Amino acid sequence: MGDIDGGRDWEGWVGRTQEVTDRASASVAGAMLATLDRDPESLRDGDPLPPLFHWLYCRELAPHSRLDGDGHQKRGEFLPPLPLSRRMWAGGRLRFEGELRIGDGLRRRSKIRAVTPKSGRSGPLVLVTVGHRIAGPAGEIREDQNLVFLERPTTPLALPDVPGPEEEMTWSESVTPDAALLFRFSALTFNAHRIHYDRDYARRVELYPDLVVHGPLTALLLADLATRRTGRSLRALSYRARRPMFVDRPITLEGRQDGRSVELRARDATGALSMAAEATLQLN
Repeated sequence: MGDIDGGRDWEGWVGRTQEVTDRASASVAGAMLATLDRDPESLRDGDPLPPLFHWLYCRELAPHSRLDGDGHQKRGEFLPPLPLSRRMWAGGRLRFEGELRIGDGLRRRSKIRAVTPKSGRSGPLVLVTVGHRIAGPAGEIREDQNLVFLERPTTPLALPDVPGPEEEMTWSESVTPDAALLFRFSALTFNAHRIHYDRDYARRVELYPDLVVHGPLTALLLADLATRRTGRSLRALSYRARRPMFVDRPITLEGRQDGRSVELRARDATGALSMAAEATLQLN
């Protein structure tokens, strides 16, 4: 793969670790509730942390001087210094043991599990799998995140017209993320990736048609759909991004329950599948 391999031992980055501590403050969780147009005062110390709200804590607080041109933290400390300009959060798997609660002290231990060069339809890419354990006094979350690194495109993105999924779902809700929602989610997760708030950068440099909706935001909305509709907390969740979605375009969130299993999906404004997810519910 030429520049990617280049004699570099990317496997040498496997096993690299990082540790961050934090406190699951009610004010930060309340800010996320407000971002989702919910009551920001509805959570108190001791309440269970809503699903995927752990992304608001134990963040990497990179100094401004350590940011790259795209807004991400420069690589070479924890993540390998791959010679690829575009980074995407492609999916993940989570398992929930016990509860993380508002007010808890949290510790996140992260480890690079794999660095895998591949060839994709648009050229070389590298898949980096990062494992996390986020622990509090009464529980922990075990999470694997799949990050994809690609060469920056030279032509504007043109998504193919594809038919939407035919299987019917029990639940269906619609949300239209605007620029304010994307900005707030970026701020709360301390994600400075410019594709989510800098329209000129997204269009002129990354060659997207507009601001890009965060994959983690879509996953959080699907997890929220599952817990609200079933009235139960999650035991496990896996999700995979299929195609990007963009600001000011409606997203359809859908799901159906079969016992403890929940099938979830997000469709873009054309009806195409943009994220698929599966959840397992807690027994009680």
